Amino acid sequence: MIDSYISYLRDVRRMSPNTVESYARDLSALAAFAERRGRGVETLDRRDLEAFARQLTSTGHSPRSTARAVATVRGFYRFLAGDRRIASDPAEDLRAPRAWPALPKYLAADEVDRLLGQPDVTQPRGMRDKALLEVLYATGLRVSELLSLRPGDVNVSGGYLTCIGKGDKERMVPIGRTACDWVRRYLAEARPALLRKGKSPWLFVNARGGALSRVGFWKLLKEYGIKAGVSRELSPHVLRHSFATHLLERGADLRAIQVMLGHADLSTTQIYTHVLEARLRAVYDKYHPRK
Repeated sequence: MIDSYISYLRDVRRMSPNTVESYARDLSALAAFAERRGRGVETLDRRDLEAFARQLTSTGHSPRSTARAVATVRGFYRFLAGDRRIASDPAEDLRAPRAWPALPKYLAADEVDRLLGQPDVTQPRGMRDKALLEVLYATGLRVSELLSLRPGDVNVSGGYLTCIGKGDKERMVPIGRTACDWVRRYLAEARPALLRKGKSPWLFVNARGGALSRVGFWKLLKEYGIKAGVSRELSPHVLRHSFATHLLERGADLRAIQVMLGHADLSTTQIYTHVLEARLRAVYDKYHPRK
């Protein structure tokens, strides 16, 4: 059926060789998809075709190439229906899935370990930085939420903190034992040394006892990233993405991650499922003997 359609495009529609080749490539991918499901292309239904479109997105196809492939599929099934080779057109109004501008960048677990191991915890500043990084990775907070924490916002005995997110909405986020231990040590040993008998309403303070700024935090994160060998595009948001991706990899519920990240809509959190799909596909392509 695919050969018949390609002949139609070449001989009747008189499409250019390059265009015909593109159509053939897209339909070859559709045929391979159908074969993996033990089906013929003429038996695929709307749900199958939507899954095929999602697969294109998750395996690294650009939005433009995905949209072209979906258009090819629509034309193919329209041809089959018009030629009465199938009873109805399953691809009518089929659309490419919503394209994210880019998959979020995140660190591997060993890269996070190296990054968290960089601060010199024998010094007040290093102990503060250690607590900062541990809390960020343990909670996935936005940098503005992290730096606006007050000492009373972190309940180290209960293992949770409260923060004010977007839209001035307060949320409660669990925090692991390791991060709690470093916050406890920072409050007891490093923060008083940084304040030098002064006072501050903020949990994390700079070397002069004032509020730690976003620029200051970005600077120290870059420094530690270079030392850890993970400086590529490192930002506070990369650690936030790492937090969410690592939780999802280990079986966490997507809605629980949504609450912890403070996303108003689950669709925002679902971008992390695309990360896993792309990663699984890369692993499959690398290791499966009959990929």
